[in-house]
Amino acid sequence: MTVVVRVDSKRKWRQGGSMRLMTWILLACALAVPAAVHGQDAEGSKDHPMLSRMPGYFITEYDAQDFGSYDFMIGADEKHVEGRYWKISYRLKENAKKAGPLQIARNYTDLFVKRGGKRLEEHIDAYSGASVATLPAGGKNIWVEIQVADGGEDYDLIVVEEAAMEQQVEFTAMELARALKESGSVALHNILFDTGKATIRTESVAALAPIGEVLKNDPTLMLEIVGHTDNVGAAAANLKLSRDRAAAVKTYLIQTFGIDEARLTTAGFGDTKPVASNQTDEGRAKNRRVELIKK
Repeated sequence: MTVVVRVDSKRKWRQGGSMRLMTWILLACALAVPAAVHGQDAEGSKDHPMLSRMPGYFITEYDAQDFGSYDFMIGADEKHVEGRYWKISYRLKENAKKAGPLQIARNYTDLFVKRGGKRLEEHIDAYSGASVATLPAGGKNIWVEIQVADGGEDYDLIVVEEAAMEQQVEFTAMELARALKESGSVALHNILFDTGKATIRTESVAALAPIGEVLKNDPTLMLEIVGHTDNVGAAAANLKLSRDRAAAVKTYLIQTFGIDEARLTTAGFGDTKPVASNQTDEGRAKNRRVELIKK
């Protein structure tokens, strides 16, 4: 899990100007964000499941996405992270005791350090600053960034839990047939199996249906089904697993759609033909695939 805490630079306001204009601006702001005036959480908002808020603060803005991305700053470098995304903005309640930027940042980074993570960077002064910490979680990382402003009056909590996108849009039979005709092969990443096994998961039905439909619509079509894995585990085991998974897809098509088994052949290459880096979750997800090759 990686925690990034960044505190924005001090905001500068132009001095002078009309007092009456400022009064109207403040009144307009008050009318626009009544929750900020009364210290109530924004409608539909809530704290991150793992991270509570600082005492005396309320939520002004809330955005949660099943799959999003964010660029975290680590020194002079940016780290692009994709996965489940949250951005939660907090503001100090009226008459509540304010926490300083360092106090806010350390409350989050120390939490992860105590759980086995480490602080990577910290730049904080009495008004603003930045701090970064990491903590692995379940083979992945959770990244958190805190942006504090106005000496601790406001801060943002940005969280990204690393994860590959769940495929929700499938090939239609027409699109699959066109792709096979034009390129001769199609790689499918949404035929899912139990971990380390060749058992097809029920979520894969939607991805397998167009294959059966294409085969039924074109009795002359012959396909080779090729399995590929990532590089997690022994190479020999991955090779066998890829072959077994290709065979499982063939069996499914024969049993479910009545396809003549002579029209389907299988192969498996284990982790020997990656299409992306195996150093990241996203890359490994791309390498785990079933390829259809027109014969």
